[in-house]
This record gives sequence, structure tokens and C-alpha cells, in this order.
Amino acid sequence: MKTKSLGFIGGGRITKVMLQVIVNNKTEYKAIVVYDTNPVVLAELKKQFPGITLAGSDLEPAEQDMVFIALHPPVIMETLELVKDQFKPGSIVISLAPKISIEKIASKLPHIKNIVRLIPNATSIINEGYNPVSFAKEMSDWKKQTMLSIFRRMGHTFEVPEPKLESYAIMSAMLPTYFWFQWKELIDLGCKIGLTEDESHNSVRDTMLAALRTYFYSGLRPDEVMDLIPVKPIGEHEAQIKAIYNDKLIPLFEKIKP
Repeated sequence: MKTKSLGFIGGGRITKVMLQVIVNNKTEYKAIVVYDTNPVVLAELKKQFPGITLAGSDLEPAEQDMVFIALHPPVIMETLELVKDQFKPGSIVISLAPKISIEKIASKLPHIKNIVRLIPNATSIINEGYNPVSFAKEMSDWKKQTMLSIFRRMGHTFEVPEPKLESYAIMSAMLPTYFWFQWKELIDLGCKIGLTEDESHNSVRDTMLAALRTYFYSGLRPDEVMDLIPVKPIGEHEAQIKAIYNDKLIPLFEKIKP
């Protein structure tokens, strides 16, 4: 039964992921209303998800039962100021961004009790997300459980203390970007040294999956796992790679903290 309407303020990548989750799960809502300042983005979303309604401004999504704030942190507060009078008192407001705390959101929406922060993961597009969530203290346990049951359609969703959300943004939401380009480069390299594209793709994919299982489930210590292969062709660059992680990710964490 269609019982809720959804509004998305912002139509970027994560909105696309969440709309795909809805399609994957064949979930029905009274309405799904999306607004973005970029008409090209909206047109592409409508093409991919014809069932959505495109809004003429961010006022319309704010009027829905569940409102997702899918914006970059620097523009969230000013946007909330513009649309604050459109929210219904019983609405559930879900922010998908780091940095802007529940307390800050509540300062713009004092009449809204149901405020949620979710750090979604791109892997939710195949229903295998790893999605931490925090709730406003004023939310009832019943509403929390209702929201968790909805979010779990995205994959593994779990409640965490709000101060941990930015840590998960670094160690979950952004984590695939640290590896995806490497996998593509290795597949391309395999083609250069004699494998077909399918052979190289399968080799990287299957070996990577087995390597993950070996590291996390073999029962061996990390140093024992890494000692299983005697030849390490890029071993001399390990220190440099570790430095890149620390030099880039720790300052980014400091930047996105509330």
C-alpha cells in the first residue's frame, strides 16, 4: 500500500542510488518528488526513473512525508532557511551529508522532531550498502525501527552515535574510491600483457574477492596473510601509498567533522 511520499532536495549521485534502491525493491510510494538546480540532472533522472515527479523548486520536495536532504554541506543551512516553512510537523527529515549535525538542522527546523542523519554508500545501488545512521533524541523507538526497516533495503544499515558518522564517511562511503580506479587499471594492464578483456576482468575480480576472504576470514594475522606471497612487485612503494592515505584522509576527516 502506498502510504508515504518522498521528497529529494538535490538530484545528484546519491539520489540516483536511492532511487535505484526503490526500483530494486519494487517499493511503491504515493509520490517521489525531486528537485535539483541543474535541469540536465533532473532530465536524466526522469529518463532513468520515469515514475518520479520533477519539482519546479525545492519547496515541493520539502512538503512530502519523508524529505531527503541530498546536498553538499556548504549549502544545506541556507537551503533549510529557504524551505523551513514547507515542512509538515510530522515529516521525517533525512540528511545524507557529513558535517551538518542534527542539532544544526534542528536549529532551522524547530518544529520537526524526526531528524535523521544517514551516511549512504554507493554499493547500495546493488542493495549491498554499509550505511550508518543516527537519530534525533526526540524520535520514538517505533519511528526509529520504521526508518531502519526502510533503510535496510539499501543493505546493512545500523545505528551509531552521531559523532562516528564522519568516521564512517571516510571508512565506508568514500572507501570504494580508494580502490576502484586501481582495479580498472589492473584490468587494462592485463589486456596489455596478453589476456583478453574478459580474461583480465575475471582474473582481477575473482582473485580480489578471494584475497578479501583470505585477509578477513582465514584466521591468519595480517602479517601472516601478507607473507603468503614472496614476490611483492610494488612493495618498495608501500610506504608512499600508506603516506598518501594518511596525508589525504586524516585532513579530510578533520575538514568534514561538525
